Amino acid sequence: MNRIMLLGKIHRATVTEADLHYEGSCGIDEDLLDAADMREFEKIELYNINNGERFSTYIIKAKRGSGIISLNGAAARKAHVGDHLIICTYGQVSNEEVAKHVPKIVLLGEGNSIKEIKKVN
Repeated sequence: MNRIMLLGKIHRATVTEADLHYEGSCGIDEDLLDAADMREFEKIELYNINNGERFSTYIIKAKRGSGIISLNGAAARKAHVGDHLIICTYGQVSNEEVAKHVPKIVLLGEGNSIKEIKKVN
């Protein structure tokens, strides 16, 4: 049997852009993608800390080092620029691997800079 487990999390990302008329997706700074072990076109779940909205879309790369978190298309209706988000990926992990599984958790600070990368055991 497999369990659906947290793989990666970007905590307290600040929305920097929202474009209702762009093809749907979420642009994320490549440095943040690397830190959280997330990939372009991967499905993500997003949780808006400001208003409680929960929604999903997929990742597109934003310029490395830019701090960009952009919501595009329908996702742009779920948050405003300046809102804080939790962005997560999940995946299947076998029961044998669960005990060793360690998700990548990236805590952000001002300007979507990496404040800490947590090791959860």
